[in-house]
Amino acid sequence: MIFQWQRWLAMSVIFLFTFSLSIGLSQVLAAPNPSNTYVWDIPAWMPKPIVPIDNPMTAENVELGRHLFYEKRLSVNNEFSCASCHIQALAFTDGKAVAVGATGEQHPRSSMSLANIAYNSVLTWAHPGMKKLEVQALVPMFGERPVEMGLRGKEKDILKMLREDKTYQQLFAAAFGRGDNNINLKNLTKALASFQRSLISVNSPYDEYRYGNDKNAISAAAKRGERLFNSERLECFHCHGGLNFSDSIKHERLAFEEIAFHNTGLYNIDGKGAYPSNNTGIHEITRKSADMGKFKAPTLRNIALTAPYMHDGSIATLEEVIDHYAAGGRTITSGKFAGVGSKNPLKSNFVSGFKLNSQEKQDLIEFLKSLTDEEFVKNPAFSDPNIGVH
Repeated sequence: MIFQWQRWLAMSVIFLFTFSLSIGLSQVLAAPNPSNTYVWDIPAWMPKPIVPIDNPMTAENVELGRHLFYEKRLSVNNEFSCASCHIQALAFTDGKAVAVGATGEQHPRSSMSLANIAYNSVLTWAHPGMKKLEVQALVPMFGERPVEMGLRGKEKDILKMLREDKTYQQLFAAAFGRGDNNINLKNLTKALASFQRSLISVNSPYDEYRYGNDKNAISAAAKRGERLFNSERLECFHCHGGLNFSDSIKHERLAFEEIAFHNTGLYNIDGKGAYPSNNTGIHEITRKSADMGKFKAPTLRNIALTAPYMHDGSIATLEEVIDHYAAGGRTITSGKFAGVGSKNPLKSNFVSGFKLNSQEKQDLIEFLKSLTDEEFVKNPAFSDPNIGVH
């Protein structure tokens, strides 16, 4: 009797050990085998972005995210993708005054450039609380005010499509491990965020001049324009300074993130600082009267490629943008938005106006054009992986 009990105990131990080993082995086989270290394609002078602990950068995550970024089946009509509003050749903008979603609905604001979005301390034009790309990715997919991708209520359909697609089976397995359970919305947004963080632009002629010690990389006119840009006379650098030409920035060398929003006197509808009711800046979130018309200062990198300008695309050219700031605000003489922006009482103190002669204006434009990174807008690592695939 004792012998039988000991035999049963021994067999039970062996069974439990074998079962545990098989579970562990299956988990090992299903687990991803990502690159140990992600290599940032940036020069030594550029600090690395800050990456969330729960979504480390890997080449596998980035590649999956690239496919998802260009995936038109992630829209209500299967004809729209993230890249529809963020076109690489235009520094990931779309050339439109305001974005247009999959259903044809016009948005109140323009599509922002994704260049160096990894360095942004706050996302979108005017949302102080939107700080994580993983969270922001849900807005265009499922948001209804306005409709962008139009996927609200289609979460199961999305996952079914991805789980049945052999390419995505492989891509998700490489990034997050095998199995349908790893093909989920959380991992989808993680991959999209990783791809966006890889979109780094630091190879403009200006970068070669300022950081690469190539004194001939930009023209004499652009050098004069740089001095104007950084002068107290024009005060451009206050809102568009630093490595990314924006005062909302974070990276590994900063002790804290910097966040700022500004009213530039673009409107003054009622003489008291009012902006169009559907586009009041962070005032929509904070409901503070002092925040009326305050928007984030976007990066000026690749600015020559991202027309039209301002949060609502209401200024067509760089020349007109300079005229707006030179006047200390825009004057609209007629129509429902008529008003004198230079007299907007909520306007930033940095938008006080200045005078430029024609040569100085052209010099400033030449400097802004020197911020164009041709390598960035042609980099195949950022392009549609489906082009040329049959």
